Amino acid sequence: MDSQPHVASTQPAPVHPAQPSRRRGLWGRLVVGVALIGLVAAGGYVARQRLLSAPIAASPIVVRPAPRDAAIGLATLLPASEIRTLALPSGSTDARIAVLDVELGDQVKAGDVLARLDNEGRLQHAVRLAEATVNVRKAELDLARDRNQASIGEARAALAREEAAALVADQELERTRSLFNRNFVAKAALDQAEATASQARQRVEAASATLSRYVTGEGLPASVLEQGDIRLALSNLDQAERQLDASRQDLEQAYIRAPINGTIIAIHARAGEKPSGSGILELADTSHMIGRAEIYETSIASVVLGAKATLQSSALSHELQGTVSRIGLQVQRQSIIDKNPAANTDARVIEVDITLDGPSTVLAGRLIGLQALARIASGHASGNQTTQGGQ
Repeated sequence: MDSQPHVASTQPAPVHPAQPSRRRGLWGRLVVGVALIGLVAAGGYVARQRLLSAPIAASPIVVRPAPRDAAIGLATLLPASEIRTLALPSGSTDARIAVLDVELGDQVKAGDVLARLDNEGRLQHAVRLAEATVNVRKAELDLARDRNQASIGEARAALAREEAAALVADQELERTRSLFNRNFVAKAALDQAEATASQARQRVEAASATLSRYVTGEGLPASVLEQGDIRLALSNLDQAERQLDASRQDLEQAYIRAPINGTIIAIHARAGEKPSGSGILELADTSHMIGRAEIYETSIASVVLGAKATLQSSALSHELQGTVSRIGLQVQRQSIIDKNPAANTDARVIEVDITLDGPSTVLAGRLIGLQALARIASGHASGNQTTQGGQ
């Protein structure tokens, strides 16, 4: 079998298109796209210019007027009742606070002890001495009454003895007179019997008079005021009780008590300190809150009792709601000043109280004294009217 040697092919390999030609095609398409975008932009610009330059046909537009406020003014959040500033009692001006029994925000009731002064111990000692004196005077009165009862017993016994003796004397007188009438005794014996009976009756009268000092004619005890020893004992007891009352009143000067139900909104002095002129603490009833607004005199004519109102401030999470409950009767200078330095500080205003509703009162009770913007709506009154000019 013949074998032929393998001969390598000398035919050249097929040639592919060059890469530069493909790149030229891509660049061509890119240039065409950019040109198209430019034409579209130019066309849009021209159309916009034509639209702006073309006259606009008039068409009726309905304008809805925005709700207009009857009055706007600055307001301050306050309790409906007055803020009470508690100071030292008049007789304890030199005392210091020993114990402060409350903290800021505490709810208290009328009569609760809020603070105790350092003169409490001395005044308590005076009360205990006065109580001991009263007990002594009561014992003296009881002793005087016991003696009086004993005297009544003795007087009754003495009267009974004298009445018995008088009865015997009368019987002896009758017997002697009978004997004298029958000439059995001498005249001297009759005279002696009569004298004895007369003396016995006098002793009965004396004993009866002694008993009458303690009992009345009906057998009831006479007024104890008629007895000197009891009258003296009663006077001493009355004096001691008055002294005890005075000591207890003095002791009250060692306590600072709440005059009303309310909330502690400020504390000016702590334990160990001597309160200054600003007092010890401030108390207010925050269960009813108002916004006291100052409305310009030019706007007050549109404000009516019962009108709805809102109060706004950046410190509030939401606006407060309320109604006008009082319109002042006096025009006065503005006292609530806006932060704007260009604001009018010499405006003439009238105070208007806005009673807040329940949810607004809860929020306002934690921000007493906050300045807010009050808006009082125009329109008819909506109830909850109080008074005009009243507090």
